[in-house]
Amino acid sequence: MTDHVTPHYQEPVTWSALFHGRLAIYSMIFGGSVALHALNVFIATTIMPSVVDDIGGLEVYAWTSTVFAIISILSAAFASRLLVLAGANWSYVIAATIFSAGTLACALSPNIWVLIFGRAVQGLGGGLFYTLAYAVIRMAYPDRLWSIAIGLITVMWGVATLTGPAIGGVFAESGSWRMAFWAFVPFAILFGTAAFFVLPKRDKNRTTVEGLPILQIGLLIAIVLTLSVGSIDVTIKKASLSVAAAIVLAWILVRIERQAKARLLPKGGFSLKTSLGAHYACIALLLIGMQPEIFAPYFLQVLHDQSPLWAGYIGALMALGWTAGSVLSASWKGRKASRTLMIGPVLGVIGLLLQAWFLSLPSQGEIQVLGPICTGLIMVGFGIGVCWPHIVTRVYERAPATEQELAAGGVTTIQLFATALGAALGGMVVNLAGINTSDSAHSASNAAVWLCVLFAASPLLGVFAARMALSVQR
Repeated sequence: MTDHVTPHYQEPVTWSALFHGRLAIYSMIFGGSVALHALNVFIATTIMPSVVDDIGGLEVYAWTSTVFAIISILSAAFASRLLVLAGANWSYVIAATIFSAGTLACALSPNIWVLIFGRAVQGLGGGLFYTLAYAVIRMAYPDRLWSIAIGLITVMWGVATLTGPAIGGVFAESGSWRMAFWAFVPFAILFGTAAFFVLPKRDKNRTTVEGLPILQIGLLIAIVLTLSVGSIDVTIKKASLSVAAAIVLAWILVRIERQAKARLLPKGGFSLKTSLGAHYACIALLLIGMQPEIFAPYFLQVLHDQSPLWAGYIGALMALGWTAGSVLSASWKGRKASRTLMIGPVLGVIGLLLQAWFLSLPSQGEIQVLGPICTGLIMVGFGIGVCWPHIVTRVYERAPATEQELAAGGVTTIQLFATALGAALGGMVVNLAGINTSDSAHSASNAAVWLCVLFAASPLLGVFAARMALSVQR
């Protein structure tokens, strides 16, 4: 196994390098805006029971998250075009304005439908924040700092994982869920204002921009919706038809993308025969393998006698593992960094198999059962985190010089799509396993086994994708 691309810089770098001179304000802007987006995700999830108790809408409870994720895909694809047209400074102003507008709609919502609309607008603004962070790293930082700057993004998600549920819980328990949304607005304004004055302006030498790949984005959304609809009142036949339809849509997407002028990914991004395409495949497979996390709190409550608070925080161990892995490996260079592409998916497979065995065993919370569950969750997240800065950096290095913004936006597009796809498939698996039957403990145990075993196939395929990414030269 060989790695044909030699990094330009081999000397070690430290986290303090992100806070020298002008880079300090850049790091605070992109890191703070990502933290704002991440906190919004965790706080909104925490307060939603209080929201529906106040304004109704339990029947469309999940829509607040689904719409948020789907619209985020749109913003990820749009970000690279926005950078060319408006520059980094105005792009952040636009993102902050959209995010604030959506947040205000949520805070003032008289019914669930207005709140769902607000969450959609939030998804557009928050998705821009997240995608622009990767683009600013590529534009404003020397390439020797790319991996460690990407690690800072992961740290911000880790901070949000630790603090978001607690903050949301305070607002929910005090009966002030609307204030949770109001609190975001001044911070969005602060980051937008700071970005306007310090981030790079539009490059006047670039006057043209590719169109938005509306058809491809529509197909991405259609794939997720097809699988989501297929998981309702699911049967083997219905699930098979849904998966087959999703595969057909994916085939159409690839055909259109290869011939389109306005593309989702840089040239070769959808082909495993290219190094760039193999790296994107690694990202997708790792993220799909992470999605059993969303069901962990439920299994912990039903099978292991955990309170909602403790179940939520144990479930968050996967995100914390991601943060720890990125912090550890972000400064690695050369072969040491390249090896993480193989280490990450291997840890993911082991972690999911641990969960398949122990998460399905009913207990009263004994350490001999909860210990391996926690270890498995951490291993999956750590596996992604340890290789994440280097996968993203290698995508930047392999993208054509004229498609760097597209490559940066493509990372987030693939990440968001893989997350939505994995969640839809996870819902289908647990429903097929009978999670909704009257015997909740037995059905939950059965669902936990099938979910974790089947999803272990994703990082296992990621091992082969990583081998290709490391061996293909271009």
